[in-house]
Amino acid sequence: MTAIPSAPPTTAPTSERTKRGSAKPKYVPGTPRWAQLAAHAVPLVVLPSSIWRLLLTAGVSGADHSANPGYHSRLSDYLYVLLLSVVSEGLALLTLGLVKPWGEVFPRWIPLLGGRRVAIKAAVIPATVGAALLMLLVAYFFLNPVLFHIHFTPSIGDKGTATSHLEVRGWSQALFVACYLPLVAWPVLLGAVTHAYYRRRTTTKGR
Repeated sequence: MTAIPSAPPTTAPTSERTKRGSAKPKYVPGTPRWAQLAAHAVPLVVLPSSIWRLLLTAGVSGADHSANPGYHSRLSDYLYVLLLSVVSEGLALLTLGLVKPWGEVFPRWIPLLGGRRVAIKAAVIPATVGAALLMLLVAYFFLNPVLFHIHFTPSIGDKGTATSHLEVRGWSQALFVACYLPLVAWPVLLGAVTHAYYRRRTTTKGR
């Protein structure tokens, strides 16, 4: 009697299926596509302003001190700008937590909190307050020309003390606007992603 050869398996080995089934999703299920894109856009709209500050410190932004032309930055200036840029980008990157799994469950490596669920209020309240503060800064930017102690030439309004302000003129105006105008989208994007996070967490069963 001739043995009938067994047919090759049509499914992946159990270990392979298990690995694929246990792989962590890139985004939290139920997260709208637009929220994913908006969350990734936040660090991108913040980045140009950080680059401008670095150019300013390096003396190649086209801006200059109104009372001290040719001023060269000190080490403390570099450290301040670097710290401000790192903090800004760090806060911007936190927006990804509103669409990523680590925004709902603390990563294992965090002491005491690792593996625990993130309370909805613990994420929504800081994000909402941050969006509100950013909106106020945007309004201040448009209503007060002395924000960041920077003046366009010709300037508008009171300059205060000449040594405390920067003059932005010529081509540097276009560079400054190009780098800082994207920040207008920061509070809008953050607010929208926060709203999507809140709706997902409060309307999905078991969350």
